[in-house]
Amino acid sequence: MGLLKRYRGTGADPLFGFPVRAHSGVAMEGYFWRITDPDTGRVLIALCGANRGPQGQWATVGLASWPNGFLRTGAFDGAWTDPKRLGVCGGTEDRVFEGDERRLRVDLGPDARLDLTFDELVPWPLRSLGGSSVFHMIPGLNQYWHPWLLGGKASGTAVVGDTVMQFAGAEVYGEKNWGREGFPEAWWWGQAQGFADTGACVAFAGGLVTAGPMKVEVTGLVVRLPDGRVFRLGNPVVSPVRTTSGDEWWRLSGRGYGWRVEVEASAPLDQAFVLPVPLPSEHRNVAGDLEHLVGDLTVRVWRFGREVWAGTSALAALEHGGLERARAELLRRRLDASVTSAGPARLPYGFVDGTESGTSFS
Repeated sequence: MGLLKRYRGTGADPLFGFPVRAHSGVAMEGYFWRITDPDTGRVLIALCGANRGPQGQWATVGLASWPNGFLRTGAFDGAWTDPKRLGVCGGTEDRVFEGDERRLRVDLGPDARLDLTFDELVPWPLRSLGGSSVFHMIPGLNQYWHPWLLGGKASGTAVVGDTVMQFAGAEVYGEKNWGREGFPEAWWWGQAQGFADTGACVAFAGGLVTAGPMKVEVTGLVVRLPDGRVFRLGNPVVSPVRTTSGDEWWRLSGRGYGWRVEVEASAPLDQAFVLPVPLPSEHRNVAGDLEHLVGDLTVRVWRFGREVWAGTSALAALEHGGLERARAELLRRRLDASVTSAGPARLPYGFVDGTESGTSFS
């Protein structure tokens, strides 16, 4: 058990491991939930990064919603992650963030809070490895990824700005990411529910993965079909996924194990939220992630050459990550490049680090 603990402390997991459990030695372990309500068009995300630095443990916390364009983020002393199952707590004194498989609670002020419960969960079904597949077994990578929840029902209340959102049976998705000193140099990500075929889910994540002298560009692509089948592509040689993207579009093409998938997605750059990412060793957040809470995504799936499903969602989340990319977007919006977060540029106002900003940028 001591050897296993040290091995998992590098961020790695063995074959048939349990990657939702905390990895005690990594600098950052991030937890992310996304709520999609196709009936109302409302989307909400909540995130908590549990970070470890020279000054101890601390948390990166965020809450954002659409279509009102609300964003609230912060850095808080203290964080805890569950070594036995999925669970995280951010903020030692105020406990501003608490989440596990069945409940999510966030309290970032009277106008930034939520309390949700989850049921009818559709957990990750592929027990051999997680979302990063064979890369889960490699110690010391800068980033690992695991979409542990591919569906379920969310019910409860969120207060975001001057809007109260009631959810009853909305779709829920959850994932984790962890690794050395925050995030890669560059990455891309997407997730979609809200298809006409209830129960379908698409998620992908890619970037520059490094360990020592090794550096490789990798994308993992996970699809849950409406009939409940789940498969993952993205292993080099065996099931590669090719990704190309611009500021406002993403295209993925993958094949392997008899599957073939094509994904096309787009979202206007002005509607991107600028989200914070942690610098664990510096005990601070920095702007590093351009995330669209809603975008258009089309997916087509073939099995041994026969198309088995095609779907479209107008409620897809899409993301480009990288410190320089986020800084450039803040400057393009004529914002101070030192801020850690900002709402969409074309909305009448956004929220920057908890402070309302009344400027509209084009």
